[in-house]
Amino acid sequence: MLNKDSTNLRSGGRILVDQLVRQGVEHVFCVPGESYLAALDAMYDADLNVTVCRQEAGATMMAAASAILTGRPGICFVTRGPGATNAAHGLHIAEHDSTPLILFIGQVERGMLGRGAFQEMDYRAFLGSTVKWATQIEDAARIPEVIQRAFHVAMQGRPGPVAIALPEDVLTEMAGVADAMRVEPAPIWPGLTQMAELQKMLWSAQRPIAILGGGGWDMRACQAMRRFAERFDLPVAASFRRASLFDGEHRNYAGEIGIGPNPKLKARIEGADFVLLIGGRMSEMPSQSYTLFDIPTPRQTLVHVHPDPHEIGRVYHPTLGIVATPPAFCAALEGLQPPNAISWSEATRQARAECLEWTDKAPAMPGKMQLGEAMLWLRSRLDENAIVCNGAGNYAAWPGRFLRYRKIGAQIGPTSGSMGYGVPAAVGAKRVCPDRMVVSFNGDGCFLMNGQEFATAVQYDLAIVFIVVDNGMYGTIRMHQEREYPGRISATTLRNPDFAAYARAFGGHGETVEETSQFAPAFERAVASGKPAILHVKIDPDAISPSATLSAIRAKALAGR
Repeated sequence: MLNKDSTNLRSGGRILVDQLVRQGVEHVFCVPGESYLAALDAMYDADLNVTVCRQEAGATMMAAASAILTGRPGICFVTRGPGATNAAHGLHIAEHDSTPLILFIGQVERGMLGRGAFQEMDYRAFLGSTVKWATQIEDAARIPEVIQRAFHVAMQGRPGPVAIALPEDVLTEMAGVADAMRVEPAPIWPGLTQMAELQKMLWSAQRPIAILGGGGWDMRACQAMRRFAERFDLPVAASFRRASLFDGEHRNYAGEIGIGPNPKLKARIEGADFVLLIGGRMSEMPSQSYTLFDIPTPRQTLVHVHPDPHEIGRVYHPTLGIVATPPAFCAALEGLQPPNAISWSEATRQARAECLEWTDKAPAMPGKMQLGEAMLWLRSRLDENAIVCNGAGNYAAWPGRFLRYRKIGAQIGPTSGSMGYGVPAAVGAKRVCPDRMVVSFNGDGCFLMNGQEFATAVQYDLAIVFIVVDNGMYGTIRMHQEREYPGRISATTLRNPDFAAYARAFGGHGETVEETSQFAPAFERAVASGKPAILHVKIDPDAISPSATLSAIRAKALAGR
């Protein structure tokens, strides 16, 4: 039964915004639409930071990035039809990244539903396979109930996105109803017998390794994991684009297992006799196309810790499955005792040495601009509070390999491999963390998928440094093209604008970098400008990755024919 309150009569739009404030929301990202004008009007009087964006995909990605940094659901509003289809891009990223997100979508009036009205869509059907919950509010008095549930669903277990359709007349309808209570996710604790079994397995291991991934982590969980790794002298790897879950400068850190990983780290995981997988799923990218572990039963002793019971055993049958959230599980690790004599300490030191060998020296590549050397300089320039964002493309291999992330949230990149994420993610990060340096990496193709959000950065005076790596092509696709169809270039060449001039046209700072020696002073001038800045970094098209050239890939493919 609804908790009605005739003395608290408000419009649906006001009720909705009041619930967001009640849930501790401070930032809302949106592209305005006539379908939710009443909610926009309610935001006028609310204590909210509203960021108006240039396209719905960018708005949703900003909200997702904000959630990674705050631990609470990112909030995004879009209009119906085309607005929702654009926003679906960000929902897919949030689903793969296990990021809590709530997308509010304007909808046609209730009396028009089912008639194919202007921009009408069935959002339950359209988004149902991507989000954790898709629903539509059809009674203003139920808004507090639905919003409270949405926060629970978005944060509980494996975090993820929720989509809520808002019929236009529901937002103008008056209702008297009490506000809902603030939601906190319920921790999922491992059982004592499971932790005892885990300790027993660890004591009998000879070649153990831990792999961290997934969502739902917080600073306390990362600190508890660090203490556990130190007490057990355990080598720790991070899953694809989750490197900031463990201090990259720590003596136990073994590296990131993702696209193009350190071959020695890959071999170490393959040869391990015990793998502690916490929070992650070891999907296609980190598992090297599902080859690191045998399916369905890994040859390694696998302990899989995940907050969603449906993920345990979904692909890999673990020796021990533990349903627990990362913070609860890592807190429980405090009770485990290491063996009297740790037999794998030398292997841990070797794992660290291999990580340093892989990341401390950048191989020379074709061209005057050596991106690896620039990354090594940038690593020394960034402090531990810096946030580095990227989209998808081969260019991301350079920051992924050579930068080191010191604390949670320092690395924000899409595990879904979605292009166009680097620009809006940086804007969202800087909006919620204005005092932290934010650097955004983008390829030339990646940047122009959501490069219009540079205007949003200018509008809100967000001093972000956007690095656009330009090789005149969709590089990842060209790499695969040369491997599979050598010399037959099709649909991968790009003719690019002057990205530095693009920045200046919007009112930002722009510079072109064509040689390694130009990078550091250009970066410092970009920071000193206090403006959103673009460094247009031109690299040789042959330098397709930190360890391969297009010409070598083509030659190898031709030789194998």
